[in-house]
Amino acid sequence: MSNASPLATPAKIGPLLATFVVANNMIGSGFFLLPATLAKSGGVTALAWLLGTALAMMLGAAFAQLARRHPDLEAQDDYIGPSLGRNASFLATFLYWVQSWIGNNAIAVAAFGYLMVVLPFDEGNSMARLGGQLALIWAMFALNLLGPRPIARFQSFCVVFGLLPVAVILSAGWLHFDTEVYRLSWNVSGSSDGSVVFASLAPVFWAFVGLETGAMVAGVVRNPDRNVPIATLGGIAIAGVVYLISSVLMMGIVPAAQIAASSAPFALVAGQMFGAWAIPVIAVAAALKATGTLGGWMLVTGESGARAAQRGFLPAIFGRQSAKGAATWGLFIVALAMSALTIATLAPTVSGQFEVLIEMVVTLIVVTYGAAGLVLLKGSAGHRPRPRERLLGIGALIACALLLGSASFKIVLGAVVLVLVLLFVFIAIDKKRSAAGSR
Repeated sequence: MSNASPLATPAKIGPLLATFVVANNMIGSGFFLLPATLAKSGGVTALAWLLGTALAMMLGAAFAQLARRHPDLEAQDDYIGPSLGRNASFLATFLYWVQSWIGNNAIAVAAFGYLMVVLPFDEGNSMARLGGQLALIWAMFALNLLGPRPIARFQSFCVVFGLLPVAVILSAGWLHFDTEVYRLSWNVSGSSDGSVVFASLAPVFWAFVGLETGAMVAGVVRNPDRNVPIATLGGIAIAGVVYLISSVLMMGIVPAAQIAASSAPFALVAGQMFGAWAIPVIAVAAALKATGTLGGWMLVTGESGARAAQRGFLPAIFGRQSAKGAATWGLFIVALAMSALTIATLAPTVSGQFEVLIEMVVTLIVVTYGAAGLVLLKGSAGHRPRPRERLLGIGALIACALLLGSASFKIVLGAVVLVLVLLFVFIAIDKKRSAAGSR
């Protein structure tokens, strides 16, 4: 029995722990598979990491400012609705939920890509990859049905045992770094350095999706006015440095062409450094970490869907929770949608499928990030934006414009069509709901 007073409040976290929470939310599947995607262009993508980190900082500063204005921030609707209205709030909330489960698909691709190394399947066996990805999705769905606590325990286990071997590579790898290998891998795309850097922005930015979580947990941070900006910008800086170092390191150990063709680039590099015995060890570790991330983000997807349903942005079925606290039916629908997307995006290579999925995520989340910039520019009832807020809003919108410009035209066009259709359907449904409520 606790001795705490009934009026006691939960202990809040300081800036250091909050910084690592934000950083951990960004260092996920991209850490393990982005090197293969970027190796198609070469080491020049290190410049894209620098530019991507700068854009993430601009957006992170915007969210930190929103957290100052809305200290009890829990969802996009809390800051978008009062400023831009219910329709804009619906779009941002709904698309954020959609990109979260599309992102889960990318995590499943990364996880099973590494498992292929230790399973008796050729890396080019698309049907085996399809079956494995579907199995991971439904296994994490089943685990989520047990409730948040088992998922948290599973994710903690995966983080500890999944990252330790990879940390060894990052620390010992410089002993195997070959400047000539890196020089020959600098730009293998056939395009100019500038065009490669710009075209790499969208896939690079997948690594920074999650930068907004510092603002979303402002309520559990001590002195949020001071510490949320520290945590947000500090977490982005840590993630940017980790991704940049790992990308440069790997392309200085193994030629870019070999990394690009691999479904498990970290395992490939480990084999080059330590011998064949290290390949399955690193492959299992990376798959374990990515699987834990998948389980955790499926929990987040279920919870965000439940909150969206409570605010009228999703059907009520998404808000139903079991006795164990799981959004059972919402997660079931999400798992079905993820299964369909897995089939639709199946590609000849792991990195090719991964690249399509992460571009979809970045394109959709730009809507939410852009809305944050507009809120800072426009203000809301009773709050006139200060010059600093307007400047942060403009910076966020510039960052969003650059990200959209770097994405595939087909994916951006698909996102525009989706936005228009969603807005039309929501307005029609909301009007009917309002008319029924007024009778």
